[in-house]
Amino acid sequence: MAKYKSNRVVLYASAFLVIILVLFAILRDNADSITLKDAKSILEDHTVISVIAANEYIYLKTGDNVYKIASSQVTPQMFLDYKVEVRNNSSIVIYLLFLVLLLGGGSLFFRWYQKKDDIVQRKTNNSGFNSFEEQSSIESIKSDVTFSDIGGISDVKIELEEIIDFMKKPKRYKSFGARMPNGVLLVGPPGVGKTMIAKAVAHEAGVPFYYQSGASFVQIYVGMGAKRVHDLFHSAKNNSPSIIFIDEIDAVGKKRDGIRNDERDATLNQLLIEMDGFEGSSGVIVIAATNKVDVLDSALLRAGRFDRRIFVELPTKKERESILVKYLDKVPHELDVKAVANMTVGFNGASLAALVNEASLLAIRQHDFQVTIEHFHQVKDKVMFGKKKLQMLSDEQKGYRVTYQAAKAICATYFDLPFEKLLLSNEKLTPSTGEPLIKHELESRVKMFLAGMVACNIKYGEHTSSAKVDLDEAKELVDKMLKEYGMGSFLIANEQDQEIIMKRMYGETKVLLESIMNVMEKVEAVLFERESISKADIKKLIDGI
Repeated sequence: MAKYKSNRVVLYASAFLVIILVLFAILRDNADSITLKDAKSILEDHTVISVIAANEYIYLKTGDNVYKIASSQVTPQMFLDYKVEVRNNSSIVIYLLFLVLLLGGGSLFFRWYQKKDDIVQRKTNNSGFNSFEEQSSIESIKSDVTFSDIGGISDVKIELEEIIDFMKKPKRYKSFGARMPNGVLLVGPPGVGKTMIAKAVAHEAGVPFYYQSGASFVQIYVGMGAKRVHDLFHSAKNNSPSIIFIDEIDAVGKKRDGIRNDERDATLNQLLIEMDGFEGSSGVIVIAATNKVDVLDSALLRAGRFDRRIFVELPTKKERESILVKYLDKVPHELDVKAVANMTVGFNGASLAALVNEASLLAIRQHDFQVTIEHFHQVKDKVMFGKKKLQMLSDEQKGYRVTYQAAKAICATYFDLPFEKLLLSNEKLTPSTGEPLIKHELESRVKMFLAGMVACNIKYGEHTSSAKVDLDEAKELVDKMLKEYGMGSFLIANEQDQEIIMKRMYGETKVLLESIMNVMEKVEAVLFERESISKADIKKLIDGI
């Protein structure tokens, strides 16, 4: 590498020397010297075009050449027939110009090479921060998020308000011998508002806020990630009291599993060193967020680094109401917020924000004056599963689809599964849930997955290939019931158990649908006409039997 750099220097120096020589050749005095006799002969032949008088020489320019003769050898009478042009200090000007070019070019070359050498030196010293201190490029941001902007995190607020109070009144806590936690780890699923919570803490405490994602420390070159960690903490300490927030810390803080990764290990080690280097009076606190706390390195989780863990869960019904009230504050609406909260089981804060926004956009597209519950019904599935375009179906195919979806909706309503509205274009009806479920609740879900296939077999004697998605989910759920939940005939499942349960679920679903065929016909009629039906409408039909 050093030899390559040396060759480049020689190449640039050679090129510069060539340029100087060319300039010298162009600018030097290249006139031919002649005698007085020759000068008189040229003048008498009238081949001279112009005469130029300088300090030391007289220049005679002909059509092809330029000649010069010493000024001391000629007299003014020799040039009476010519207009003499006087140029003072011409040679001095030429040489001065040459000197300026030489010095200027050399200076530029020297500055270029010095700058290049500095860059190389800086790269070489990336992993050694103590060789010199650089001006950090990491700057704080001003947070405008307050706790009042965040709904439904009352328990989290209580935990964090203590830290805010500590940053505002450190002397009060020090008088009790208490110290501020070095780090706070926010643990929770995506979209629950961990970043907003950290910003709110910074705003309420009135301190600088330094935001970095874990991925920003993952660099290609060894040492660069560690340098970025150093710069981040250096800036925060210089502007303390302050808050550092590292989002998705699992990107840089994963367990060291024996597989060598020099860059990630160096970055993690630097993070551990910086957090250990905090002094009680540094006034810097680190808040980190992750949804994978189980993959974090144990050294990162020990006391003295992240002293406090706060779990941010999915919002409850009451918390969803609080969040919806915040998002609906500036939206013209005619809504029962509790009804919207009931239909959004499993939604996080980000999903609720998207839901309100999509409902507002739909109301605008439909030229309505305000948002209604009907708008929420229409966009809920779009937010949960994404928008799907209804396939171009023939009349026969549409008949199968209507029967299939009607049966699923009736089963879901009969067993009171969580859904609000069915669209003909949607394959999924209920969101997945991680809640503990009783055996009969799980069986109700299996029956709902099988209902479409059962109804088509009753009415048409066959079913379509689109049943695959629901059939796979039914099998997966039954498999979990047997192997993970111990809900089969025996605690240890055997090969026949799944087939036995699936046949029983199929038979019970068939009996149910055959007993309410008049409801099936009415639901199918609504789906043919409107391509959607609500749970409330189906419930009225079932109750009217």
